[in-house]
Amino acid sequence: MTLSARHHPPAPSSEEKGLGVVAPRGKLTANAPLAPLVWFKSGGAAQWLFEPKDLADLQAFLGDLDPAVPVMALGLGSNLIVRDGGVPGVVVRLGKAFATVSKRADLTLDCGAGASGILVSSTARDHGIAGLEFLRSIPGTVGGFVRMNGGAYGGEVKDILVDCDVVLRDGTLRSLQVSDLRYSYRRSELPEGAIVVAARFRGRAGDPAAIQAEMDRISASREASQPLRSKTGGSTFKNPEGHKAWQLVDQAGCRGLTLGGAQVSEKHTNFLLNTGNATSAEIEALGEEVRRRVKAQSGIELEWEIQRVGNT
Repeated sequence: MTLSARHHPPAPSSEEKGLGVVAPRGKLTANAPLAPLVWFKSGGAAQWLFEPKDLADLQAFLGDLDPAVPVMALGLGSNLIVRDGGVPGVVVRLGKAFATVSKRADLTLDCGAGASGILVSSTARDHGIAGLEFLRSIPGTVGGFVRMNGGAYGGEVKDILVDCDVVLRDGTLRSLQVSDLRYSYRRSELPEGAIVVAARFRGRAGDPAAIQAEMDRISASREASQPLRSKTGGSTFKNPEGHKAWQLVDQAGCRGLTLGGAQVSEKHTNFLLNTGNATSAEIEALGEEVRRRVKAQSGIELEWEIQRVGNT
């Protein structure tokens, strides 16, 4: 794969010259292990990992990249199985430059795509903005929330999103209204290859103390019901219409089910765990076995909520 750039970055290293790569201003790493960057702590490497210095750097990089090279955005890696064969093309990880949250004149927060749910909800509290408390419970970043219509505890991103900024695959910056994303349960219709770089969330006026109390309630509920201190990927399957995925998994006799180093959580059966040194293949195969057993027991076909990417 050849990467090129028309802008004027620092002189490339000898290694980059050998690969035909001209370094952007951010950090570009070849054959970068992804396991340390995802919650399951499993999986292969990215052919290239790009951490842009800022928005302009990301736009220039994508604008100059061969359109045939696949590009994938990576947030906190909480809702992701990276397959053991690694991810071809470029994985883009947004850093501190994209992790800012600030208040606008109204009840709206301007959020960088790299900002965590905890930062967004805490900033909303500090400014007396209610309605964003549920973001406290989602282990991810704004970019992932927007892409997946993240939700929990009665709230969804579609309820609070005003608009978002995305960089398209050709490097073009575009603003999309919430209606443009055609949200449904845990999915959006973002343009193929688009990377969310910012979003505006609007809440309602609230008392900071009451907002904190709701965040505390959500945090305590998560702690009591979910295996937060394990190597996991969060909710594994979408809730089918009229059903709860965890109940279907439990009724199919899958609580505690193991395959190699992978296990269905006994605390919350819609969570898969890496109990030690599980491969991504074992984790994904366990998920497929759960789907098979649920279909056999209930006739319902569970859909993956966790994204699975890369080569087997």
